[in-house]
Amino acid sequence: MKYLEYKGYTGSIEYSQEDNLLYGKVLGLKGLISYEGETGKSLEVDFKEAIDVYLADCKAAGKTPEKPFKGSFNVRIPATLHQKAALLAMETKTSLNNLVAEAIRSRVTKESA
Repeated sequence: MKYLEYKGYTGSIEYSQEDNLLYGKVLGLKGLISYEGETGKSLEVDFKEAIDVYLADCKAAGKTPEKPFKGSFNVRIPATLHQKAALLAMETKTSLNNLVAEAIRSRVTKESA
């Protein structure tokens, strides 16, 4: 397992040889939520507790919790690549968004295999 998953949040798994400790942080958030543990199981428990504390703190403060990976992001590419992609999308009767999503899906699937 490369990542921890809980309630829609994803956490990294790192190892500090110096401290002989596993640690990580929740990915995709502007703020920092970190956790640690001496074993994989204790790391997972601390990760879940960190998420639960974050959600409880947000609720107590009347704030909406930040959601990682909302499905929307800005991509900066050269104008010529933008033009080629837009023209290809028109030629294939799809949207630029769908063209980009399919390109990413194809690459992610390939990398995951």
